[in-house]
Order: sequence, then structure tokens, then C-alpha cells
Amino acid sequence: MRLFQYRVVLMSICSMVAVALSGCGGDQTQVAQAPGTGAVPAAAPAMSQVDRGKMLIIGGGCHDCHTPKKIGPAGPEADLDRMLSGHPESEGVPPPFKPIKGSPYVIHINGHLTAWSGDWGVSFAANLTPDQNTGLGIWTEDMFLAALKQGKHMGKSRPILPPMPWNWYGQLPDDDLKAMFAYLKSIKPIANRVPVPLTPDGKPIEQP
Repeated sequence: MRLFQYRVVLMSICSMVAVALSGCGGDQTQVAQAPGTGAVPAAAPAMSQVDRGKMLIIGGGCHDCHTPKKIGPAGPEADLDRMLSGHPESEGVPPPFKPIKGSPYVIHINGHLTAWSGDWGVSFAANLTPDQNTGLGIWTEDMFLAALKQGKHMGKSRPILPPMPWNWYGQLPDDDLKAMFAYLKSIKPIANRVPVPLTPDGKPIEQP
């Protein structure tokens, strides 16, 4: 009899603990969902097209090649006063490419990382600012998308040469490419006429 009474008491205690724990769990869930006044937190505002384009340009490493460099405390760094203006017109062209026997992929790169000389010829980082005469000022959104999807300058002329990874950028969704173009159109225009690419024998590549 006493054993039976003990079991009844024990079961009652366990039931009360379970109910208490269940109630606590419910309260915690409500607090987590609605701290303080119980209001649901507002969603963060959506990023603008231009701001998204800026993040894609930064994350895509565009400054590595299209922004000239200056010497800072830790060595070469991006010269943001000339941000995305391409190979400096005043720098000219790098030394002619001289293949090294047994090393067909060796290239010459200038100090700004804006000009490259290889077995394809000599290529220069383009001026991506919206300058009307030397940059993207006259480009349309369709031209920009076509250039990155087809690897053609202005979307329809000469080939875009190495090391520009247009084939990778061109796989981004159109909305991302449009955001990049919107950002490039919003930055400060810089007049800087980048040289025309050269063939392996040093002749300018003619526009089709």
C-alpha cells in the first residue's frame, strides 16, 4: 500500500514538473519571437541597385586591374583618386614580350597591374569611369552586358584580351551585371585615354 502511494506521489510530482517546463518553454518562444513590446522586428531595407553594383565591383576584384596603384605604407595600394580609370595614359606600354623557352605562359606586368604583355600581344585595363570620351560614357546597358557575355569590346568589336575574365563575369545574372553598370555610371568620370591593345608584333589592333 505504501509502495502504491509512493508511486502516485512520484507520478504527480513528475506531471507538475512537465507542465512547468512546458510553460517555461512556451514563454521563451514568445520572448524570442517578440522581445520587449511583442512587435515583430522590421525587415532591413533592400540594397539599392547602385549599392549592390558597388559590392559586386569590389567583390569581383575590378580594382585590382582597373585602378592604378600608388605606394603606401605597406607597398602598392589602389589610388582611389584615379579609381577604375584604367591603365594610366602617361605610362605608355610595357616592354615587348620575350618568350622564355619552356615557359610559354610567362607574361610581363607593369607596376600598376594595368598592362600585360604576353604571347597574345599587349593588353590594357580599360577606363571604367563614365567619362564621355575615354570611358564608358557612351556605353549603354545592353553594350555592357553584351561585352561581358560575348567577350567583345563595346559588345560587338575587337576581342577582349587576357587577363580580363569576361567569360566568368558573363555568367552572372543579368540583374547583377546591370547593377555593376549602374554603379560604374554613378562614379566620378576621369579623362584617361587607355592605349589600344597591340598584336604580338607590336601593331595596334584595329577595330572591326
